[in-house]
Formats: sequence, C-alpha cells, structure tokens
Amino acid sequence: MRIAACNDFEPEEEHGPCPTDPLGSFLHGLLTMPDLFAAGGFRVTDNATGTVFVDPGCCNGLETWRDWLEVLDGTGYSSFGHDPFSVAERLGDGVRLTFDAHGTDVGPVIELPTDQVRRLVTGAEQDVRHFLGLVGTWAERQLPAHAAAVTAALARALDLASTP
Repeated sequence: MRIAACNDFEPEEEHGPCPTDPLGSFLHGLLTMPDLFAAGGFRVTDNATGTVFVDPGCCNGLETWRDWLEVLDGTGYSSFGHDPFSVAERLGDGVRLTFDAHGTDVGPVIELPTDQVRRLVTGAEQDVRHFLGLVGTWAERQLPAHAAAVTAALARALDLASTP
C-alpha cells in the first residue's frame, strides 16, 4: 500500500484516464507509471552500539538497492540521497560507510570488509525477494483481478523485474 501511495500521481495522458472506482484509482499510478518509487532504502546500523552509518535520504528508495553493487563491483562509490547524505566508498578490500558526508560535521564512519558488505547486500536482496513473494500470495487473495499486475509493478518498483 505504501509503494502504491508513493506513486499516486496525477496520471499523464500517455498512461490513460484514471479509473473512477476507488481501488482502480489508487492503483493507477502503480500500474501505469514507467518509473516507480519505493520510499526507503537500506539502512546500515551497528547493532551493538545502535550507531547508524547509512540512512536513506529523501530521494533514495528501495528501487535503487543495486547502487550497492556499484560500490562492490562498479565505480566503487554510491550516495543514498540527502538529509543525510550517506555514502559508501570502496577502498581496496573494504568499504567505508559515512553517515553524512556533507557539511562540516561529517557523521559516523565505519569501514567493513567487502565480503561482509556483499553478504549484507545479498541478505537484504533475499529479504526484498521474499517480500515480493509474500505480496504475490497476498494479492492473489485480496486483489485477484489485479494480482498479476500489482505483483509485476512491485517487482519493477523493487528493481527485481528482470532478475531471477
């Protein structure tokens, strides 16, 4: 519901007229918008201290989770929105996470081995895939007429549409 609400924009002409029924109207943006937004993102917290090292900013959503792969296997850098401006940087065999890299008060910093970050990203991806599976089962029961379309749209919103 939250992802559908995040994409509940006034439809553009190319997406067709908005349905008049409440459910169709609510799902219209989710089912017709080509680029979907899934508010949130991956948060990295030290469970022992409660210190947050990455907190997704306002313009970073779950649809950008693959940015972590860019840190591990690509350019070696990614930022995760602003307010705060959390970043991850690949440094040799490690990844430096900085809570807020802008301004004069740089937030907490931690360096983790690349293998550990890869395990964390893989685990988070599995959680997102599991969520999508639960959505499919739920949608079949609760929204049978829209189940396939809603599940496909959420796969796109979570950047899982083209991967196994």
